[in-house]
Amino acid sequence: MAADLSRRLLAWYDGHARALPWRTVGGGRPDPYRVWVSEVMLQQTTVATVVPYFNRFIERWPDVGALARASLDDVLHAWQGLGYYARARNLHACARVVAQEKGGRFPDSEEGLGALPGIGTYTAAAIAAIAFSRRVAAVDGNVARVLARLFAVDDPLPGGGARLRSLARDLVPARRPGDFAQAMMDLGATLCTPSRPDCGRCPWSSACVAGRAGKAEAYPVRRPAKAKPVRRGVAFWTLRADGCLLLRRRPENGLLGGMMEVPSTDWRAGEWTFAEARRQAPATARWRRVPGVVRHTFTHFHLELSVLVGRPKAAATAGVWCRPSRLGDYALPTVMKKVARLVAQSS
Repeated sequence: MAADLSRRLLAWYDGHARALPWRTVGGGRPDPYRVWVSEVMLQQTTVATVVPYFNRFIERWPDVGALARASLDDVLHAWQGLGYYARARNLHACARVVAQEKGGRFPDSEEGLGALPGIGTYTAAAIAAIAFSRRVAAVDGNVARVLARLFAVDDPLPGGGARLRSLARDLVPARRPGDFAQAMMDLGATLCTPSRPDCGRCPWSSACVAGRAGKAEAYPVRRPAKAKPVRRGVAFWTLRADGCLLLRRRPENGLLGGMMEVPSTDWRAGEWTFAEARRQAPATARWRRVPGVVRHTFTHFHLELSVLVGRPKAAATAGVWCRPSRLGDYALPTVMKKVARLVAQSS
């Protein structure tokens, strides 16, 4: 059965594969560097969003050596808008390891790839299969959905992922494992979608247990999502006498690590009083509150930021000073761009 399913899927893929800039055409060997960059960008991000970023990234840094020589600031700046900035930091760190310790060559095994910075279980398997034709199973969200429906796996995700990976390994063919991996991704992205799957056009429709029962949308089973907590903070729009704005760099480790920010208080569950916030201000100033609140959602919590504007009484405050009109020159996360927009709207 597994061999038949693999043949059917590859035949479908040969006629319906998506044309994506990181894929090769005509049987050419995939470039591990391009496969790696695309897989990292695609983590929790849609293909439509990734394609223009990928094209610009590859044009600027066409190989792992070029990326290794780049500054982290430049990489973070190019990453703006993709979110999950730890991916960019890990991408840069990984490039340096490959360039400096691996002679510019990526390891060709799942295990070797998994030992590199920022390459997890799925990404290691995907690169090993696509770039090096290793017979391994790459199970991302799309693939997990396809498998859960194909076999009617009712183990709730994410805990049921181990069973799905085991089922996937049995399906991977010895020939064209990379095409098979990409075919599974395409099937989940284009036909076996989260809602209203197009079962009539699916090459596995006759074998799909959930589809035959008319219950495709009931799979995969997921545990109820926990409500995200709300954290609150106060950002300080600190303007020098010459109109320059104070920015500071966040710590390398942790949320938004290494990126530039408008200084703020800690982010906590409770509300901030004006007096409490002022004690964490980056400078002594006469602060005034900007009407409105900046709202932003991270993976594990919602954030609400109030904004105070002030001019410091002394210019010795540590940080980076820039013209507000030049904020685009810095790697600012989306939440800080929202702070800038709120201030601009109040001016």
